Amino acid sequence: MILIELFAPAGVLTPAQRQQLGKRLIDALMSTEDAHAEAVMDSARALTQVLIHEPAAWITGDRHPTDPTDPPRYLIRVSAPAAWRKEMSAHAIERLTQALAETEADAGRNPDQPHALVHVVGIAEGSLGMYGRPMGSLDLIQHMTAPHRDAIADIPTDDLPTGIVIDPVCGMSVDLNSTDLTLDYKDTVYGFCNGQCRRIFADEHGLPLNA
Repeated sequence: MILIELFAPAGVLTPAQRQQLGKRLIDALMSTEDAHAEAVMDSARALTQVLIHEPAAWITGDRHPTDPTDPPRYLIRVSAPAAWRKEMSAHAIERLTQALAETEADAGRNPDQPHALVHVVGIAEGSLGMYGRPMGSLDLIQHMTAPHRDAIADIPTDDLPTGIVIDPVCGMSVDLNSTDLTLDYKDTVYGFCNGQCRRIFADEHGLPLNA
């Protein structure tokens, strides 16, 4: 349920470059050093779409039309659930801009700091839909992770450093020493990468949440 829209002046990108850049943008948004379980990331990718637009007119603030022979400017708009917006913005802006820099380099243009404006837009709860019904951010996480919980439970933990645990909902590594997003269940302390994973686990196991 993530939509990446790229706007570029007509003639800047060839059809092959558009296809390659679309894949790069998805890879950039989905890559992270502290990744969720691979199967969960695959589910997230399946819900991510890229649309590339070439407006018929693109006028800048100084009233001059853009020229494809000049270093091109880009606009990227990422639409995602509002609950994800702040966390996503922390890495999306840099990584999506880097994906554009790689495309500029491939096109023989200067890849240093491409002229790119990135908007990360939060969609209000209840304003996204799938399968003919509204879905909130919790619903989406549940949809992406539920089929993979057994595999997440089987992720090896013997080699993890002391204090590092696996989020039982999404499979991300969590440092118990630096988070208060934990729950005690059957004499085990579980850590969570965010409050939504924690709430899903609590709801499924009938655990109260104090916050």
